[in-house]
Amino acid sequence: MDLFPASSDVAGSSDDLQRVWQRCLAKIQSQVTSLGFKTWFQPIIPVKLVAKEITVQVPSQFFYDWVDQHYNSLIRETITSVLGDDARLYYSIASEDSEPAVDTPLDVPQSMQSSDALRYAQPTLPQPQPLFPPRAAFRQTEQPIAQSNLNPRYTFENFIKGDGNQLARAAALAVGNNPGGTSFNPLVIYGGTGLGKTHLMHALGNHAIGLRKAKRVVYVSSEKFTIEFVEAIQSDRVNAFSSFYRSIDLLIVDDIQFFSGKEKTQDNFFHTFNTLYQLGKQIVLSSDVPPKELKGLDERLISRFQSGLTADVQPPDLETRIAILRKKSEDNSFELAQDVVDFIASNVTSNIRELEGCLISLIARASLDNREITVDLAREVLRMVVNESKSPINIDQIQRTVCEFYDMPEDLLRAKTRKQEVVNARQVAMYLSKELTNSSLKTIGLHFGGRDHSTVIHSCQAVQDRLKSDSVFKQNVDQLRRRVELGGR
Repeated sequence: MDLFPASSDVAGSSDDLQRVWQRCLAKIQSQVTSLGFKTWFQPIIPVKLVAKEITVQVPSQFFYDWVDQHYNSLIRETITSVLGDDARLYYSIASEDSEPAVDTPLDVPQSMQSSDALRYAQPTLPQPQPLFPPRAAFRQTEQPIAQSNLNPRYTFENFIKGDGNQLARAAALAVGNNPGGTSFNPLVIYGGTGLGKTHLMHALGNHAIGLRKAKRVVYVSSEKFTIEFVEAIQSDRVNAFSSFYRSIDLLIVDDIQFFSGKEKTQDNFFHTFNTLYQLGKQIVLSSDVPPKELKGLDERLISRFQSGLTADVQPPDLETRIAILRKKSEDNSFELAQDVVDFIASNVTSNIRELEGCLISLIARASLDNREITVDLAREVLRMVVNESKSPINIDQIQRTVCEFYDMPEDLLRAKTRKQEVVNARQVAMYLSKELTNSSLKTIGLHFGGRDHSTVIHSCQAVQDRLKSDSVFKQNVDQLRRRVELGGR
């Protein structure tokens, strides 16, 4: 058996750690596909080696769950062959949302007692730390150390700029360069779920700290702010709570819509806002709607929120979605064919989070099934992930999708015009209506300005003939078909 000699109580050196892990990877690589190895093992980082206990870091909880489910036996056997029968492997899950990492054992040795087994089988979670220190800390120092809670992975460098987020990004960068020194105070960023608001806020905070433009920076969700405030009331520490927040140089509060209905929290935040503003400190907020549309918030708060700059974040356009997929693929040292990227970007349009989720699911499926990533595989994954509850396809949906693709108003499909570009779009829409719906030729004709069924027949035949001779046209029609099948995404 291939063993690594190490004392039972002495930590291995960095060279030992790398050597052991490289030997493990060499054994694993010979037993998995190249795609599986590249996707699930190369991103793992060895962290610590103590005797026969090795700790490695994985990028996320999702990553850990997948590896644990599909490669548990392989990894356990490999670690045992390299370090010995009593070897142990621990996972450290990289922080995704500024939470402390969690050490999680891969396996519980049979020789352990039941009490030890329970201790190792259930990860030891760090005790929640209050954002502001207990009263004793305030007696010792006027300004206790503030935990920023910023995620270092969120930066301006890895934020993909597009037309939908250009203003918000520019404003965030300006504030990060000079917090409290611009007219963008407060800066309110609003938009739907998964569009990058939180990324921008973390990037702003990290940028300000990197430039040393703000010494005391705190990112906090409105929910956590409320919980901390309630705990402060219960422990008679409201003054300490208020003093802490009013000493911040750059205060970043996420999802302020959740202050709705919480009158005491709103009152405290109102006074905190005023104090920071009067001191020239920077306030950055995010919401799912513009401040004027927030419900259940005090009018004086809404008035304060509207006194600076309000910038929206819109769903990414096609070019931005393609750039995001390319960036995410590069970050994971993974290559996608252009037609696969185009397909995903064309059919997942709601938000960035869903786009990334589809990419992860696609890579996972290809790795598990040992299949090449193609458009067909992408279609299978998207059908499950994006469109599980798809409603039946109708002619209106097809017309809308075709007009978006050809960038023309829908009413032109029903107009009498004979412009070639309109005729082309109309014929394609009629063809897809016949192929993808149960509508009669007469019904289809009625949806296109009351045209006769013979016109529908002619249009469908014209499209079929062109599909055989025009490869570019065929690609466009195939792409439109996929969009329609996936609900117009």
